[in-house]
Amino acid sequence: MPRPIEALVHTDALAHNLERARARAPDCRSWAVIKANAYGHGIERAYEGLRAADGFALLDLAEAERVRALGWRGPILLLEGVFEPRDLELCSRLDLWHAVHCDEQIAWLAAHKTHRPHRVFLKMNSGMNRLGFTPTAFRGAWARLDALPQVDEISLITHFSDADGERGIAHQLAAFDAATRDLPGERCLSNSAALLRHGVKNDWVRAGILLYGSAPDFPEHDIAHWDLQPTMTLRSRIIATQTLAASDTVGYGSSFTAPGPMRVGVVACGYADGYPRLCPTGTPALVDGQRTRTIGRVSMDMLEVDLTDLPAAGIGSEVTLWGRGPGGAVLAIDEVARAAGTLGYELMCAVAPRVTMRVAED
Repeated sequence: MPRPIEALVHTDALAHNLERARARAPDCRSWAVIKANAYGHGIERAYEGLRAADGFALLDLAEAERVRALGWRGPILLLEGVFEPRDLELCSRLDLWHAVHCDEQIAWLAAHKTHRPHRVFLKMNSGMNRLGFTPTAFRGAWARLDALPQVDEISLITHFSDADGERGIAHQLAAFDAATRDLPGERCLSNSAALLRHGVKNDWVRAGILLYGSAPDFPEHDIAHWDLQPTMTLRSRIIATQTLAASDTVGYGSSFTAPGPMRVGVVACGYADGYPRLCPTGTPALVDGQRTRTIGRVSMDMLEVDLTDLPAAGIGSEVTLWGRGPGGAVLAIDEVARAAGTLGYELMCAVAPRVTMRVAED
């Protein structure tokens, strides 16, 4: 039989989370952000759960081609725009909308020969200092785009750096509003954190991490607070057990020493599967739906869990590393990510190719 580790994608949860985004902004249109192969879930696997979105936002042309191949005929937005002039040919052929964030992209559009004008999203650098025109340069960029016959409608977009934190978004909102006052065009400002925490509603909202069952402001709020559901389950099974005496150690580096008699289970999951090596002893896990903890150092192909208080667990018991467990139990990916000192985003995107991933049947 194949190695027992697998990842499940829950399309019902994706649909639920998209509906939660819609409920927060009922009069707005919603982008489903599916960059990074739908945050590691797989575009083709996630599509059915997200097809009620008003559009799909992503990064590269290959992903856009995949969405069109699935039969999607609605809007697709390239969040970083094009990377070289010839990309505009595919934008014309696939009817892609695309961000414009620098002078070079305007020049490429000016030289592009097309029979169909492009819908563009002019990006402002309102304070994050990644992509976009500064507020003082923004109107000049808009005027240059507006003069091009290659450009149809110009929408306005920015991105918040601190929507999930204490600083908030007021300073960026003020910069954006001042620079765009009286400019026509639809607005697209809110990412997941701005939508959930600040309720910013414009013509378009960008639902990203919230779609995938991770709270953008964890640990201040968890997914239960925002009524989100896990969309990915990483699960495996116990393949061996060990009985420890006091002072026995576990794993590489003997980083864990048993304080007394213990029973541990060896799980077919390690950092080569995408489970973080930095997860310390105490990282939560579910065994047969019951909460327990990891023990010792995560190795390439295995990790160990505490079975001392789970006498019925043994070889073959199901281990939920994150996501949905038996009996309705849930282990949010954010909890595991926090133990590893990272974010749920990274764990989703890092599931290794050797792990079988499929759409859940339930």
